[in-house]
Amino acid sequence: MAAALALAERCRGRTAPNPGIGCVIIADGHVVGRGWTQPGGRPHAEAMALAEAGEKSRGATVYVTLEPCAHVSPRGPACADLLVAAGVARLVAALGDPDPRTDGAGFARLRDAGIAVDQGVGAEAAARAIAGFLTRQARGRPHVTLKLALSLDGAVALGSGSSRWITGGEARAHAHVERSRHEAILVGRGTWESDKPRLDVRLAGLEGRAPRRVLLSKHATPDDDVTVIDVPEKIASLEGVDHLLVEGGAATAAAFLVADLVDRLLLYRAPILVGGGRTLPDIGLTDLAAAHGRWHLLDARPLGSDRVEVYERRRSER
Repeated sequence: MAAALALAERCRGRTAPNPGIGCVIIADGHVVGRGWTQPGGRPHAEAMALAEAGEKSRGATVYVTLEPCAHVSPRGPACADLLVAAGVARLVAALGDPDPRTDGAGFARLRDAGIAVDQGVGAEAAARAIAGFLTRQARGRPHVTLKLALSLDGAVALGSGSSRWITGGEARAHAHVERSRHEAILVGRGTWESDKPRLDVRLAGLEGRAPRRVLLSKHATPDDDVTVIDVPEKIASLEGVDHLLVEGGAATAAAFLVADLVDRLLLYRAPILVGGGRTLPDIGLTDLAAAHGRWHLLDARPLGSDRVEVYERRRSER
C-alpha cells in the first residue's frame, strides 16, 4: 500500500475533479503492474496497472488507495468491472469512495464476483493523499493550504509591506514543489499589486504544472488568465480545483482563517528578526483556550537555514 500511495503522489494536483489514485498489482510475490491516475482524471490507476500486468493479473492481489469506481463513464469503463474481467483474486483498498455513484458499490461488485476485499489499510495516509477530493465531496469546496513565510518574531513582511525574501533558496524551491501539487494558487490584491507575483512553478521539469491563478479582491481588473473572487467562500465555485494554495498576504491569510477555510498550514520559518514588521491581523480569536487543539503537527524539517512546519486542521469530520 505504501508503494500505491507513492504512485498516487505523482498525479497530485492534475486529476480534478477525479481523485489521484495509485495502484499496485502483485503476483507470486512480484510487482506485475503499477498505475496512477493520468492527467485530466483518465485513465484511472487500476486501468493503467491492469494494462501493464496483462494476463499476470489473473489470480493476483491488487492494492489500491481508493475503492474502484462502479459507474460507467463516457471516458472509460468502471474499474470494478475491469478487475472482475481480469480475474484478480483479492483487492486491498485504503478507503471507500464517498462518491454516491460508487460508495460501496465497487466493493460489492467485486465480492459478488468472488473476489476477496480488504479495506482500511493505510487509510489515514490515503485520506491525506486525496484530501482535495474528500474535501470537495464532504464540504463542496477545495482543500485549502495556507502558506506563510515568517521571521522568528512572527513578521510576514517588513513594515513597508515588502516580503521578498524572508526565506532562502531551499525553502523557496520547496514552496514551488507545493505549487505544482495544487490546481490553483490564490493571493490578495495587496500582494498582487505590490509584489507582481508570477505565481508559476520555476523548477526544472515541473514548469508545466503551474497552477491556475486566483485573486481575492472586491475591486480588481487583473489579467485575462486570472480568476477573481470577492470573498473566501467563493472558492467553492472554482471548477476543476480540489487543492487550493493560499500564498498571501497577511489580510488574505486572516480572511481565510476567520472563515475557518484553512485545512493545512505550511509555515516556513527563517532565522531572522524583523522588528516592527507586519504580522497577521485579527482572526477573530477572543479566548486563548479556543486556539488550542485546532492544529496538529504533521511534519517539521530543516530547509537550508530555514525550517518548514506542516500542520493539519483538526475537525470533527473531514
